[in-house]
Amino acid sequence: MSQQFHYQNDTRVISSSLLDNPSAEFCARFRKFQRRDTQCQAFVKRVIMSRLFKIIMISTVSLNAFFVVLWTDYNTKYNLFRLFEVSELIFVSIYSSEFCMKLYVDPINYWKDGYNLLDVIIIVTIFIPYGLHRFKGKHYPYLNIADGMQSLRILKLITYSRGIRTLITAVGQTAYIVASVLILLFVLMFIFAILGFCLFGTPDRGDPNNWGNLAVAFFTLFSLATVDGWTDLQEQLDNRNLALSRTFTIIFILLATFIFLSMFVGVMIIHTEASFKKFKLDLMAERHMALMGEKQVILRRQQEEVSRLMQMQKNADYKSFSELVENFKRTLQHTDPMVLDDFGTSLPFIDVYLSTLDNQDATIYKLQELYYEIAHVLSLMLEDLPQKKQSQTSENADET
Repeated sequence: MSQQFHYQNDTRVISSSLLDNPSAEFCARFRKFQRRDTQCQAFVKRVIMSRLFKIIMISTVSLNAFFVVLWTDYNTKYNLFRLFEVSELIFVSIYSSEFCMKLYVDPINYWKDGYNLLDVIIIVTIFIPYGLHRFKGKHYPYLNIADGMQSLRILKLITYSRGIRTLITAVGQTAYIVASVLILLFVLMFIFAILGFCLFGTPDRGDPNNWGNLAVAFFTLFSLATVDGWTDLQEQLDNRNLALSRTFTIIFILLATFIFLSMFVGVMIIHTEASFKKFKLDLMAERHMALMGEKQVILRRQQEEVSRLMQMQKNADYKSFSELVENFKRTLQHTDPMVLDDFGTSLPFIDVYLSTLDNQDATIYKLQELYYEIAHVLSLMLEDLPQKKQSQTSENADET
């Protein structure tokens, strides 16, 4: 028995090592793998990230949504059937091309983005009706559901709208707090549903249509929470002369509507505002980076120009560098950009420096006034000094 056990354990180790070695070797090769089509990849990436491509995709999705609206009218669908067929092929081709281009640029990180997964789900839903037509026929009972799911195509606009993505992020951040509020609201409705069933659910004197069981009581409380038709519900309770009905209704509406629903809206507003502030900060950071990029381009261009002029000075007969750039100065205009790296020439420094000079002038003016007062006091003391000496001499003479 012991020998058999050791034999099985050894075979297990050998089989696991046979599996681990190829996987480790594959991972090592994959890390070292380098694409040979880097130029084509960079070109496709520039196309995808370009503003023109985004405008084309937004226009395509919007036009597709418009065609879906026209498709819902039977007469328009019958008269423009061929147009709808051709446009559908064009839209599907554009969506498939977009998917293939993005997957070609980054085949691994593409699946890590949630919005890319949303695009994949939309593409899958686009091909579902074609598969049902192919394998189940045109009279399949669930084909209408697949056709209705084509309205999900408009969700592709989320990928190209940063504002919508920011709003979705804010909603996702409030998921935990919103779930807590909804759980508290459910607990409140459960308590009042049991209480309402016991108070108003009796078949003989109560209102069994609205409070006869727990499910109907929950639906009635939902109507009270949304303040939709609550006066009709209260009127039915008043007609049966049920005690505590008005107190019950008022307390539940105050708790559900003015506390829980207001809390829900407040949480959403706070997180949405915070997300939009972060969105604005990100936009400002992107603009700053773009300006810094333009500045670096201008600096590089100026350095290349100066290097070219220095090389010309070495190759040509010029006495000095100023003589070399004399012709270049004549071509300059007041609209030409000039980038300065010196801190002392920046506008914020100049503004702070001028403010500092104003403060120094004010301080010097106060010091001058103080010096004038000191000089005046000293002059008065000098005037009083001979009189004090004369008084002292007269006192000494009187004593003698």
